[in-house]
Amino acid sequence: MFNFILVPVDLNDADFADKAVKHALWMAEKCQAKLHLITALPGIHNSMVSSYFPEDAAKQMKQDVKTALQAFADEKIPEGQAYTLSVEEGKPYKSIVKTADQLGCDLILMPSHKRSRSNKFLLGSTASKVLENAKVHVMILKH
Repeated sequence: MFNFILVPVDLNDADFADKAVKHALWMAEKCQAKLHLITALPGIHNSMVSSYFPEDAAKQMKQDVKTALQAFADEKIPEGQAYTLSVEEGKPYKSIVKTADQLGCDLILMPSHKRSRSNKFLLGSTASKVLENAKVHVMILKH
C-alpha cells in the first residue's frame, strides 16, 4: 500500500511526535515501508535572523538539531526498521512537501496541534498547509 512514509517531528513537542511515529511504525510494519523523519528549522538563514549570530552558528544549530533528531529516532524506532532522517531549513510546511517530493514518499503522516479557529486564521496551520500543497496522501493525527 505505502512504500515510503514521511513523518514530520517537532522536537519541541516530542510526546506528540511520538504518537505520530508510533502510528507510522505500525503502518510501516503492515506495508513493509521505510520511514523518513524530518524536522525543520524556520528562518535560520534569513538575513535579519542570521545577522544576530556568528557565521557558523546556523551550521552548528542545524547539527545540534540533527543530533537531537537522531537521539529521538534511536529511542523511538526499533532496530530493523529502515529509516532515514533530515533537518531542513525554511517554512516547515514547504520543507515537508519538498522533502516528500524529492524522496518519492507516498504518504506524509503527521500530527496536528489543537488550535482555535482564530489562531489558525491568523497564524496558519502547518498540517493544513501540508494537506493543501502535498502531491501525495496525507494522514493527519488529531491531538
